[in-house]
Amino acid sequence: MPALKALTDPEIAARLADQPRWRFVNGALRRLYRTHGWKGSMMVANSVAHLAEAAWHHPDLSVSWDKVEVALSTHDVGGISERDFELARKIEDVVCWRPGRDGGALEGTPADPRFAYVAYDD
Repeated sequence: MPALKALTDPEIAARLADQPRWRFVNGALRRLYRTHGWKGSMMVANSVAHLAEAAWHHPDLSVSWDKVEVALSTHDVGGISERDFELARKIEDVVCWRPGRDGGALEGTPADPRFAYVAYDD
């Protein structure tokens, strides 16, 4: 595996263009996920935890009743690396996945608010 390096501010800005819901603040890539309550927040946090552990790259999480903030940075390089962007993309793919939009046999969570857990951005 090639050695990781810290990305420059222009490199970070260019990569953020592909991940518009993530932002670079206080030395970390950050994303706020809104939920419909504690159950949703825990589901998002546990999904992120699973992905991070599998990737062996561990973000900081801030978990509240109706939101989860993910903060990614690579401590080994003292900044943001390609590792952070790869994990951000995987987190986004999993947390924001909406099977009802993909067609097929998986129809997704019912529209009934009793079953909602993630407040999707779109």
